Amino acid sequence: MTKVSKHEIAKMIDHSLLHPTMDDQILKEGIEIAKEYDVASVCIKPYAVKMATEMLAGSDVMVCTVIGFPHGNSRVDVKVFECEKAIEDGAVEIDMVVNAGKVLSEDWDYVYDEIAAIVASTKKHGAALKVIFENDFLPDDKYKIKLCEICSELKVEFVKTSTGYGFVKQADGSYNYKGATDADLILMRKHSAPELEVKAAGGVRTLEDTLKVRELGVTRIGATATEAICNAVDGTQTTGEAPSGY
Repeated sequence: MTKVSKHEIAKMIDHSLLHPTMDDQILKEGIEIAKEYDVASVCIKPYAVKMATEMLAGSDVMVCTVIGFPHGNSRVDVKVFECEKAIEDGAVEIDMVVNAGKVLSEDWDYVYDEIAAIVASTKKHGAALKVIFENDFLPDDKYKIKLCEICSELKVEFVKTSTGYGFVKQADGSYNYKGATDADLILMRKHSAPELEVKAAGGVRTLEDTLKVRELGVTRIGATATEAICNAVDGTQTTGEAPSGY
């Protein structure tokens, strides 16, 4: 068993500030939380990247933002433009949403070319790319496996489960999402190149959740419950080794 420190947990967290109703004051407060807990990054709405960059100057917290968010349906050149502007404003990590319709159409040339276009932009500027699959939209593992293979070939930095906003109709008629399921995380880790990291987003709300996905090979999580997760670490939390093969 391995002891896990508060710093290790904090550096797994992309503090998420993406809800459409968050006003500027809430965003500023969220940035301060990210700075206080020294998380990996603050993942903020695109228009606020410049503000976050200024507020986090001199800290060890990176600025991340999203493109094609949350549905991934923008034209490729529009996504590239978004990416370039975000990096220009100070973002050093980019979370892009794939075009789910093209994935479900199995138009893999389109999907490959789209991701490749964004990779070219991020690598040119030394930024990291996380590709969001939105697994709730994908009814069969074959789509997720193919995306992992494409991202591995293109040397993307992270594959990511969800946006947290991929609502689908449930059996009871309500709209909800599953987010980062254990089965999907295991699948994504198994079918990704060893150097390709896995980010879990959607439903990781507690320290227990964080430790659980960590054991499955996850190195980054998207979280809004950053304070609760970090404050739950008392220095005695332990985690087992990841299962064989992950």
